[in-house]
Formats: sequence, C-alpha cells, structure tokens
Amino acid sequence: MQPVVLDTDVASLSHKRRLTGPVATRLIGRRPLITFVTFGELTKWTDLRAWGGRRCQELADWLSAIPVLPGDEAVAAMWGRLSADATRAGQPRPVNDMWIAARCLTHNLPLATLNLKDYSLLQGSSRSTDPR
Repeated sequence: MQPVVLDTDVASLSHKRRLTGPVATRLIGRRPLITFVTFGELTKWTDLRAWGGRRCQELADWLSAIPVLPGDEAVAAMWGRLSADATRAGQPRPVNDMWIAARCLTHNLPLATLNLKDYSLLQGSSRSTDPR
C-alpha cells in the first residue's frame, strides 16, 4: 500500500468520517500517515474546544492506527529553505504548513490536503512533489 501524508484538514475530516470528493477517492487503497505537526494540531483542538472524555478517546483510538512521522535535521533544514523561499517571494506561508511540506518533500511523500493555496508556492518549484 502506498503511503500518503494527511494534512490536518484531511485528517480531521477523515477522523469524523466526513471526507468526500476527489481527495477521499484518491485515498482509497493508500496507507495514511500524519506528521508530528498534525498530531499536535489535533491535540490542541481537543484542549481548546474542551472535548469530553468520549470524544478524546475516539480521537486517540483513531490516531493509534495512523503512524506519526517525526521531524529530523533534514526536515528542519528543508523547512528553513521553504520558509526563506516563501518570504523572499513575498508570500510567507503558515509555519505548520511549511513543516508538513518539509516532511513530505524531504522524504518524497505525497500530501493529501484541501488547502491547496497553502501549498501553492511548492507546485512547479524544484522542491515540489504532488501536494494534493
């Protein structure tokens, strides 16, 4: 099964069983992965939104089945280059999106996202993979 990294929006909708359309179709038969960033963002949401024990446990159960990709020195270096490129282009991108992109690009992993604009600077660049 080919791996695919889920952006936080796709992971959230997948967990809620609300992901539909072309992205959902492209995930069929793929092995979902998330980055340490998505794991952190989902955890943050449970705290900010004061989820109850049952909902937190449902998320924990869902997360336990999905490998979490860590960061490393190569990912950090790629993050620095991507962030610098975006700033030089006058279009700084959200920090967490750059971390997710850096992980995907460093390890040549496709990304499933509904936020194409957040990754638009990567399309057609020398650092690009297919960020859909």
